[in-house]
Amino acid sequence: MPRVEITVPEHLEMQIAQMVEQGEFLNREEAVEELLSTGIKAYKTSGPMDDDESSGFEDEGMMGHEDEYVF
Repeated sequence: MPRVEITVPEHLEMQIAQMVEQGEFLNREEAVEELLSTGIKAYKTSGPMDDDESSGFEDEGMMGHEDEYVF
């Protein structure tokens, strides 16, 4: 399986760690893989947004944060 390195904001890392601690996932890697897969499926279902519906997140990073995402 290919490996991918990402940098996420601390608040997302804390949420992932909490889900692992609560037993929703076996470990951090499983959590990230499942959450990413679910996000991609949701994106494909809803499709890309039209320019008129764009919220400007692409200029500020995901969810309106200015954090940098590296894939």
